[in-house]
Amino acid sequence: MPITVGHDTAKARQTLKVGDRSLAYYSIEAAEKAGLGDFSRLPAALKVVLENMLRFEDGKTVTTDDIKAFSEWADRGGKNPIEIAYRPARVLMQDFTGVPAVVDLAAMRDGIVALGGNAQQINPLNPVDLVIDHSVMIDEFGNPRAFQVNVDREYERNIERYQFLKWGQGAFNNFRVVPPGTGICHQVNLEYLGRTVWSDKDQSGEEVAYPDTLVGTDSHTTMINGLAVLGWGVGGIEAEAAMLGQPISMLIPEVVGFKLTGAMVEGTTATDLVLRVVEMLREKGVVGKFVEFYGDGLDNLPLADRATIGNMAPEYGATCGFFPIDDETLKYLELTGRDEDGIALVEAYAKANGMWRGKDYDPVYTDTLSLDMGTVVPAISGPKRPQDHIALDVAAKTFGEYVKGFREGRTHTHNADERWEGEGGQPEPEHIPGDQGHHARGYVATDDGHYQLHDGSIVIASITSCTNTSNPYVMIGAGLVARKARELGLNRKPWVKTSLAPGSQVVSDYLETAGLQEDLDAIGFNLVGYGCTTCIGNSGPLDPAISKAINDYDLIGVSVLSGNRNFEGRISPDCRANYLASPPLVVAYSLVGDMNVDIANDPLGQDKDGNDVYLKDLWPSTKEIADLVQKTVTRDAFQEKYADVFKGDDKWRAIETSEGETYDWPPESTYVQNPPYFQNMSKDPGKIADIEGARVLALLGDMVTTDHISPAGSFKESTPAGQYLVERQVPVREFNSYGSRRGNHEVMMRGTFANIRIRNEMLDGVEGGYTKGPDGEQTSIFDAAMAYQEQGTPLVVFAGEQYGAGSSRDWAAKGTALLGVRAVIAEDFERIHRSNLVGMGVMPFEFTGGDTRKSLGLTGDESVTIKGLADIKPLQEVPCQIKMGDGSTKEITLRCRIDTAIEKEYVEHGGVLHYVLRDLAKSA
Repeated sequence: MPITVGHDTAKARQTLKVGDRSLAYYSIEAAEKAGLGDFSRLPAALKVVLENMLRFEDGKTVTTDDIKAFSEWADRGGKNPIEIAYRPARVLMQDFTGVPAVVDLAAMRDGIVALGGNAQQINPLNPVDLVIDHSVMIDEFGNPRAFQVNVDREYERNIERYQFLKWGQGAFNNFRVVPPGTGICHQVNLEYLGRTVWSDKDQSGEEVAYPDTLVGTDSHTTMINGLAVLGWGVGGIEAEAAMLGQPISMLIPEVVGFKLTGAMVEGTTATDLVLRVVEMLREKGVVGKFVEFYGDGLDNLPLADRATIGNMAPEYGATCGFFPIDDETLKYLELTGRDEDGIALVEAYAKANGMWRGKDYDPVYTDTLSLDMGTVVPAISGPKRPQDHIALDVAAKTFGEYVKGFREGRTHTHNADERWEGEGGQPEPEHIPGDQGHHARGYVATDDGHYQLHDGSIVIASITSCTNTSNPYVMIGAGLVARKARELGLNRKPWVKTSLAPGSQVVSDYLETAGLQEDLDAIGFNLVGYGCTTCIGNSGPLDPAISKAINDYDLIGVSVLSGNRNFEGRISPDCRANYLASPPLVVAYSLVGDMNVDIANDPLGQDKDGNDVYLKDLWPSTKEIADLVQKTVTRDAFQEKYADVFKGDDKWRAIETSEGETYDWPPESTYVQNPPYFQNMSKDPGKIADIEGARVLALLGDMVTTDHISPAGSFKESTPAGQYLVERQVPVREFNSYGSRRGNHEVMMRGTFANIRIRNEMLDGVEGGYTKGPDGEQTSIFDAAMAYQEQGTPLVVFAGEQYGAGSSRDWAAKGTALLGVRAVIAEDFERIHRSNLVGMGVMPFEFTGGDTRKSLGLTGDESVTIKGLADIKPLQEVPCQIKMGDGSTKEITLRCRIDTAIEKEYVEHGGVLHYVLRDLAKSA
C-alpha cells in the first residue's frame, strides 16, 4: 500500500543511515519530542502498532489523539481500549482459506461491474502471498513411494482449485502463489517471506523503512512473531478487506508480559516448553490480548523455539505472542539466507526506533507472569484440548482415568453391544487387566498380521505441522531417536500409521545430510508430503480393517502428533483421543503403539538380544542434537531450496487456466462456485433489522471450536454434503475434504455445524450435525435451516464459553450466515470468530448478569426477540425476550459484541465486503 505522509506527524519523519543507504522512517523518539506523548516504556509489540499510527496519520482515519492514546496507555498501567485503524504491510494465505478469499474477490469483480464500476477496482493494494499447503492428504505412508503417490493424488483431487488459483495469480495485482509441495505457509513465512523490517517507496519516491507486519487467513500466522514480525490470524473476509485498503478496526490491546528465566534442562524440548506456556496462559486468560516474552531466559532460547511459542498463540488464546528484536533475530536471518543489507537494516532500525531488546529492556505491561524454563518437564497435551498439559510420567495413568470416565459416562453407540456379542465370528472382547476393566478390546486382521486393538491403541503417529517441523532441534532429535531404535532392533507397531510431513524442503535437506532420513524411513516415518496433513485433519484413511475394528467395538483410538491442535473430530474420525507431543516423543509412541504404556518409566520393547529398552536409551543428549544442527542446518540450504519458491514442479507449470479480468465460473465445478453474497445487491445499505420470533437452530456447550462449526476434514456419503456430491455424480473416493471444497458454498453450507463430535443439547446424547426441524422432529442442521428459511423464520444459536475457539476459518461465520442465523448468543467469544461473525453481518451477543443457557433452562424449543437494533451502539446492552416452550416468557439483558462504530456499519451493509464493494462503487 502506498505510504502516506502524516499531517501532524511530519516531525516524526526522520532519516536513517544504514551503510551507504539513507532511508526515511517514523521515529517514536521524534514523536515524543514533538509533544505527542511519552512512549519510552511501551512494549516493543505496541511500538510496532504506534509506528503504524504515525505513518498513516491523516487527521481522519488516524488522528493525533489516536497516537497520544498510546502514551495514556502506559500512564494507565497498560490499558486504554480506544478504537484505532491499523494497516498491516502484507497478507498471508493458505489454500483452504485462500481459495474462498479469491472466490470472494472474483465475485466482487462481478459485483462491482453490476454496480457500474470497473473490475480493476478489485485488486489487492497490499502484497498477498498464498501458499498451497492444506491440500495434500496421507493416502500412502510407510514406504518410499508415499510422497509421489500423495502428490499425484493431490493434483487429481484439486486440479479445479489449482486452475482457479493460477487464474487469480494472473488476474490480480500484488498476488503470488507458492505452489504445492513447497512447504507450510507459516514456515515459508518464517524461513523466507518475513523480513522483520520492510522498506518501500512512498508517493514522493523516497524509500521508507518500517516494521514488517501482516495478517493471515490462518490463526497460526502468529508463528512469525518469533521473528519479531507482528502478525496474527484473521478471517478471510477481514483479510480481503485489508487487501482492498480497508484498515483493520481494533482496540489498543492490553499487553501481558511473560518473563522467561533460566534455561531448558537435559531431556526437554521446545514442545515441552510451549505446552507449559499454553497451560499457563490459558489459566491466566489472555483472549484478545498481546503477549510479549521478555527476560534473560530469551538469551538461552533459539529463534526456532521462539517461533514454536509464537505459533501456538491461538491455543493460549492471545492475539499474538511477540518476541522483540535482538541478536538471536539477526542470527536467524543470517542462517536462513536473508540479504545482508536487509539484516543490517533490521539492526539499525530496531536500535534507532526503540524496538531492540537489550540488557536494559524493561517496558510497562498490563500484567505479567513468569516461568523458570529449568522447571519444564517432558509432557504431552490432550486428549482433546491443547491446554490440557500432562507430564509424561503420568500420561498413561491420566489416559486410564479418561477412559474410565468416558466408559462410565457414556452409552456405547453404533449398536456396539450387539457386535460385542460375537457378530461376524469375532471373539467376544475382553478387558485389560489392571485397568479397572474399563478398556474394551477388539480383534483385527490386516495385511500386517493379526493383532488385538483396545482403548488406547495408537493408530496414528505423525510428525507434522509447522509448529515443530520448523524447529531443527526437535526434528534432529526425532531422527536420532529413530536411529537408536533402529540400531537396537525396535520398529513401529504394525497398527500405527506413521508419517513425516515437514513444513519446508529445508528439513528434508538437513535430515538427509545427517543421514537421519534413512533411519526415519526404516521405522515407517517416510516423507508423505510438504504440508499440514494430520495437523489439519488430512491424516488420510486408516487401514479399513483397523477402522472397522475401532467402530465395530466402539474403541477409543488414539493419535499422537507434533501439531498444535487436537480438538474432537479434527485429526481422524477414528481417533477419539488425540495428543500433542514433540517429534521425538511421536517416534517413541509409535514404537509401543499404546497410550496405556508409561513410556517415561516402562520398557518400550526389547532389543535384538531380548534386553528391555527404555526411553532414556533412545533419547539423545542436548549436545548431540546441537552439534548435528550446527553441522547440517546451513545458510546454503535455505538459499538453494527457496531460490525458485514460486516456480513449482512440472505438474504446476503444466496447469492450464482461463484468462480475463472476471472469472468464467464453470457451472459443472463442485469445487468453485460463484457465491450468493453480492448477487442482486442494492447500492445503499439498510438499517439493522430487529430479530423477532427467531427459532433456535442449535444449543451448544462450552469450547465449541470453529472445527465444530465448520470442520475441515473428510465427510461421509450419508451427510448433506455427501449427498450433494453424489447427486452430481462425484464418487465417494473423490469427495476430498470440507477444507478443500471451501470454494463451493453449497458444500460448505451443508457442512456447517456438521462436525461428527458436535453435540446439540436440543437432542439427548446425539453427536453430529443434527437438530429439530420446524415440525419438532430430528433432522440435519442444514435441512432444518432450509425449512426455516422457506417459512421466513430467522434463527439464533445459543452457546457457552469460548465460542469459536481455534482456527481462523471464515467459513464458520459464512456458513452460519448462509443458514439464516441472525445472531449467536454465547457466554463469551474467541476473538477471530467474533470478528468474522460481524464481518458476515451476524450479530454476536453475550449473556449478562450471570445468565447462561443452563440457568435459563433453555431446551431449544424457545423463540427469541431482540429489538432496538437499528440504533444500537457498540457494546450496548439490550433487552431480549425469550418465549419458552411452555408459552411463558423470560426477559434477559444481552451485551452486543459489535465492538466498534465501523463494525456496526459492516452489519448494516450485510458484511464488511458489502461495505467495501459499495464504497468502491461510489468512488467509481
